[in-house]
Amino acid sequence: MPPTARWRFALFYLCYYAALGAYTPYFARWVDALGHGGYVIGTLLGLWYGSRILAPPLWTALLQRSTQPGRWFVAGSALTLLCFAAFTVTDSALGLFAVMALFGLFYNALMPQFEAMTLTALGPRVSEYGRLRVWGSVGFLLAAGSYGVLLDRFGSAAFPWLTLPLLAAMLVAAIPHRHDRPPGHAPSVADAGHLWKRPGVRRFLLVALLMQVGFGPFYVFYTLHLQAHGHDGVAVGALWAVGVLIEIALFWQAPRLIERFGAPRLLSVCLAVTILRWTVTALYADSFAIMALAQATHAFGFAVFHACCMRLIAEYFPGRRAVAGQGLLYGFSSGVGGVLGAGLAALMWERGGGEWAFLAGAAAVAVAWVIHALRARPATVSSPPPQ
Repeated sequence: MPPTARWRFALFYLCYYAALGAYTPYFARWVDALGHGGYVIGTLLGLWYGSRILAPPLWTALLQRSTQPGRWFVAGSALTLLCFAAFTVTDSALGLFAVMALFGLFYNALMPQFEAMTLTALGPRVSEYGRLRVWGSVGFLLAAGSYGVLLDRFGSAAFPWLTLPLLAAMLVAAIPHRHDRPPGHAPSVADAGHLWKRPGVRRFLLVALLMQVGFGPFYVFYTLHLQAHGHDGVAVGALWAVGVLIEIALFWQAPRLIERFGAPRLLSVCLAVTILRWTVTALYADSFAIMALAQATHAFGFAVFHACCMRLIAEYFPGRRAVAGQGLLYGFSSGVGGVLGAGLAALMWERGGGEWAFLAGAAAVAVAWVIHALRARPATVSSPPPQ
């Protein structure tokens, strides 16, 4: 991939995840400021993650019928901006639900297509994926680290207005990709059905799903959890920034780590570290220093984990099946796992606050760790003893 093409891909990652860096940490704060409770927040985020189940296959079906999929990519970015703008004109629960359903449908359709475009452009140099994806982390860092201060300054009601420029920038970054094409055709998940049955695929997807369930309390209630323990917008933004800063460093190193230790072994480490992280977040949220240390582990819980998932999904769904594989991972893990995680987080938040919510997240990741650990054991046990 020539340098000019690299920057085209890096720029879209930067803008897409900058918008997500404003949305993920502070959307719940805005809804809470509107006077809605934990169940409404959880339902809204459940709709957000639920759209990840529907959006990728619907979008893939649309791409199959198009001779210019890159133009649909730009159109999806424009529709994402227009749908999010509707948050500025409604504050009722039903209105928010309707806007969220449409916004999530378009926004969550974009990244699986773009990830497949990226992997296709990289070709055999897929190990360099992390060095493009890291720019998404940079964008997330800039927004997440600054929006807490901005909302303290302008008020939580300014959240949708402050986020719209980021989505407009994403649309501008999508335009250079209007002529991009898939590798041959954009197959559906059904086209790769036999790969779904390959050993390890379903176990891998289940582990990814449970990891996403564990992240539910973090994505839905982390900011509110910190505020409930006395942290202001500056501290909240700083804690989000700490996690993303160390994440960026690990994205650069992820290819080397994967080559040295292998994706399956690194997944085990990521799961174990995340169990510890959510337990500490539940029990020691009063301490900024401890929270900063916990956030530093985001490098493994997200950056290395995500890079390992990309490596494994590229192996399970090679070549022209990349779109199907990305859609399956995105829908099954981020979609189903996100819905279950948001629902679990809302239920635990209403019953026992952030402590219960994050302990439940730790429990979900613990189940994932056990499932992944059992994956490697039969091969070890069944190996013949040395002669």
